[in-house]
Amino acid sequence: MKRRLLVVDDEPSIAKIVRKQLEVAGYEVTVAVDGLEGLTIAREALPELIVLDVMLPKMNGVEVCSTLKQDPKTRQIPILMLTAKAQRQDQDTGLQAGADAFLTKPFQLEELLEKVKTLLERSGGPPQTVTDATTSA
Repeated sequence: MKRRLLVVDDEPSIAKIVRKQLEVAGYEVTVAVDGLEGLTIAREALPELIVLDVMLPKMNGVEVCSTLKQDPKTRQIPILMLTAKAQRQDQDTGLQAGADAFLTKPFQLEELLEKVKTLLERSGGPPQTVTDATTSA
């Protein structure tokens, strides 16, 4: 059975590349284009991992992360935050909101796949075989 992931990113090109690479790696992927949609889908679909952009319309990624981590129903879902902000303070804000890992844009898809795999293994369940991807997003 495929592991279910949610990608929340308002940049269509990034969302498309991330979705495609995760699907090639064997994951089932749903995409949300803003924070509120991501929050709704996360609560309804209960994905096994969320790849969450920080700068989003309607509700930013830090708010989405914090809200999900305060909800007993979604608290255990690992969250990998993506951001164009590379400052240590920005990472600290995301981690304080409950993010499990952080990846700065632009990133290597190989690094994204490795972080997803590691977070899923840490959260339990069967390990996922990740195919090699060397393209960057």
